[in-house]
Order: sequence, then C-alpha cells, then structure tokens
Amino acid sequence: MYHQVGEFPSPRIHRASFCHVNRFKAHMAWLKTAGYHVIPLEDARMGLFGNKALPARCVVLTFDDGCDNFRQHALPVLRHHGYPSAMFLISNMIGKTTEWMTDMDFQSPLMDRQAVLDIHAQGDVTFGSHTMNHVRLTQCDNETARREVFDSKKQLEDILGSKIVDFCYPYGSYNQRIRDMVKEAGYLTGLTCIRGMADRAENAYEIPRKAISYGDTVPGFWWKLIRRS
Repeated sequence: MYHQVGEFPSPRIHRASFCHVNRFKAHMAWLKTAGYHVIPLEDARMGLFGNKALPARCVVLTFDDGCDNFRQHALPVLRHHGYPSAMFLISNMIGKTTEWMTDMDFQSPLMDRQAVLDIHAQGDVTFGSHTMNHVRLTQCDNETARREVFDSKKQLEDILGSKIVDFCYPYGSYNQRIRDMVKEAGYLTGLTCIRGMADRAENAYEIPRKAISYGDTVPGFWWKLIRRS
C-alpha cells in the first residue's frame, strides 16, 4: 500500500502517506531481483477466492488517493518494469488536492480527469473507488455512507466507461455494516489498512495490505513482505 511517490523532505507526520521516489525505485527493482511476481488485483482476487492458480511470491501494488505525483514519479518506474498496479480514486475530488490532510504544511494535487483517462487507456493501471469525499465511513450515517459507496462507483464508471469493481476504505475505516454495503453496491473487493498478507482475508471485502512508509529502506521493505503480520 502506497499513497504518494515523489521528492519529499522527511515528513514529521503521515509517514505512511509518502515514499521518496528514489526509495520507490529501489523497492521496485528489488522485487524483480528477488523473483517476485507483480500481479493485477483481479488475479489476486481470483487466486484467493476463486480457482486461479498463482505463482509463488506474488504481490499487488496499490496506490490510494490518486495523487498526480503517481503519474509523474511512480508510473514511469512501474512501466519500466512492466508492473501492473491498482489506483483508488476519490470521485468528487479528481483534479483537486489532498485537502483532507489539514495538519500538513502542504496539500498535493490530485490527478485531473484527463490524466486519469490517459492512464486508463494504457490498461496497466486498474482504477477503483476510494469514496466520493475521502470520509471515515464508520462515522457516517447510513444514507451518507451509501452515497459515498454507491455514487462514487457510478461517477467513476461514467468517467472511465468501464466497470469499477474494487473499493478501498479511506483511513481503513470499516465495519460489518460498511463491508456489506460495499458488497451490495456490486464491488468484488474491499481493501483495508489491516496489516498483513492478503491470504489472511476471510472474504474478499476485508483484504489486508502492507503499508509502505517513508522510512522503509530495501531491508525494511523486504521485512514487511515476508512477515505474516
């Protein structure tokens, strides 16, 4: 689980929201050197909850929020290695900034509609929903939560002209009510911020991920990959 990739000074807070591009390059190169297979999220879902055979040492690369620095810094690295990835967009905030991070000294631009369409056309990035407004869903009443879950799906499908089947809970905020709502909306996966390997998931709507933080060197990155938790 990545968020922003770029040239950042060491952040005091939200360290799991930033990865310096040089470390990101090192992480991606190491995956290839160590013999890992970077697979699409759909393949992981079919392997974990269907009958698709997966190779050993699989990883899925996910990026939350849809920051424009993904297009500028992460995507060229991913394409250099031929890696697919999954990006989760905030449908009402496309073309805006990370304005929910009010305790930061700066807010980062989010990709605009044309950037999203250009990337989508290449087919190597799968887009999913991260709600309409980056809210904590467990703190929302049912009506608000349903709009965030259902309407974000429709908005993104209208933009992209294709089905949106993956959902990511902002802040990792979910419970059984929200999980069931995501399933009802027609998504096929729900990604959490629970730390762990994806094969620990009891169902496709509570998939754990490994958060990659600003300070994760290659040894730290490797350690997170091999730990069960």
